[in-house]
Amino acid sequence: MMLKGENFDAEGKEEEEQKLVVGYALTLKKKKSFLQPEFERLACKNGISFVAIDVNRPLSDQGPFDIILHKLLGKEWTDIVKDYRQTHPEVVIIDPPDAIQHVYNRHSMLQDVVNLNLPDFHGRVGVPRQMVIMKDPLSIPDEVAKAGLKLPLVAKPLLVDGSAKSHELFLLFDWSSLSELEPPLVLQEFVNHGGILFKIYIIGDTIKVVRRFSLPNVTKCQLAKVPGIFPFPRVSSAAASADGADLDPHIAELPPLPLLERLSKELRHRLGLRLFNIDMIREHGTTDIFYVIDINYFPGYGKMPDYEVIFTDFLLTFMKSKYRKLVN
Repeated sequence: MMLKGENFDAEGKEEEEQKLVVGYALTLKKKKSFLQPEFERLACKNGISFVAIDVNRPLSDQGPFDIILHKLLGKEWTDIVKDYRQTHPEVVIIDPPDAIQHVYNRHSMLQDVVNLNLPDFHGRVGVPRQMVIMKDPLSIPDEVAKAGLKLPLVAKPLLVDGSAKSHELFLLFDWSSLSELEPPLVLQEFVNHGGILFKIYIIGDTIKVVRRFSLPNVTKCQLAKVPGIFPFPRVSSAAASADGADLDPHIAELPPLPLLERLSKELRHRLGLRLFNIDMIREHGTTDIFYVIDINYFPGYGKMPDYEVIFTDFLLTFMKSKYRKLVN
């Protein structure tokens, strides 16, 4: 016979077990945009608690954690996480530092898309022609000419290091402007896409697509008349949202879901990441030719509609996995 007090203790123990502790290591800016009050309330209601990691203390002295969620740069932090994985294999790391580092290089991140060699499946997915310039700005025009790239070109810093400068993109209309660039960088052919970019957010197995306003098409007349280098406006902000705008349906139509599911599944496998987004455009005048122009790790999910529910559900999958292991 179980006394009432014993039953209460058992229930209390079960309630205590139904928790998922997520240790997070994020910049202050990232924490503010990601851990919004509504999200924290929903997560708490579902037994998920977020605990800040003190980067000035040994990670093994903190916790215990079920999950470590992080987005910090630098070799020191990378080594800390790698060492922690060795001594705490039961803790889920989202995501592995080596995998994250891979997408901080704008050339290597898109090479994974090139290597997919996906068949024509509800559309074709590729990468704009591009090349890497490592040094000597004066030689850039000759190198670009030899590679056969055509104007206009988008210039992007090779590495994404978290600085504002690493996100500065430029559009180039003439050959002489190429010598004004600062390597290392990636030069990518600009593809007319009707001024609309698709941001495809990946959270585990879940896909969410939003439209963003982008650069308008460039005509041959403009190309002949407009010299120089022009800053490329960022389209990551929610203010740039094109959802709900009065758009040409041929331009606004989202990429087919089966295509996105196939692409995201393949990239999750190749990249070894659970949290990223894909910037994709549709070539203007076509219905089924798409280009991936960027991949970002742990993007601004706070700008994504319903992110609170989607991310909570994502974390709950780890809770289910955790208790399956305990039962078995």
